[in-house]
Amino acid sequence: MRILIALITLLGFPAMAQEAVNIGPNLPSVTVQTAQGPVEIARNPDTNARLEGDWARTSRPCPPFCIQPISPVEGVTTIGELEVLDVLQDPEAILVDSRTPKWYASGTIPGSVSIPFGEVVDRLDELGCEADFDGWDCSGARKVALFCNGMWCGQSPTAIRAMIAAGYPAEKIFYYRGGMQDWHILGLTVVPGQ
Repeated sequence: MRILIALITLLGFPAMAQEAVNIGPNLPSVTVQTAQGPVEIARNPDTNARLEGDWARTSRPCPPFCIQPISPVEGVTTIGELEVLDVLQDPEAILVDSRTPKWYASGTIPGSVSIPFGEVVDRLDELGCEADFDGWDCSGARKVALFCNGMWCGQSPTAIRAMIAAGYPAEKIFYYRGGMQDWHILGLTVVPGQ
């Protein structure tokens, strides 16, 4: 092996190129439109990158940080990162960061909108519902995907349950259970919440 390395060095062959860190085999990145303009979502190309701080923590006290079920409510579809990218590229769909404003401001998925979990029922008009005498008419509800901090975070499941109780159709709701923790683990683009 030493001889091979010496020969390569002596002959001046270029160093082996590092393989690309893509989202998928033929998907290096996805560009999404945001209120601030287009943002490219890609994975961190540094194969030595490691998580630090809150995103590297594996254990939190339960309650309140209990592991969430795969589906918070029957009829709601749980999705992963590729489906989140699909939602971001669908002009009829909306990605909701249901975390508190402080968490949202610290960094979010590009193209998401902030609707904190405690405000979602009061803001269903932003998701295609119309106020009526009995509460909400959600016959025009948009496809919406919600996320929070990860599989231990109850903010988006709480928001989802409140939406359904207010009349939002479960089949129009998608739950990104992995949330920001999985988004960070995969090295995907994060932007400051605005």
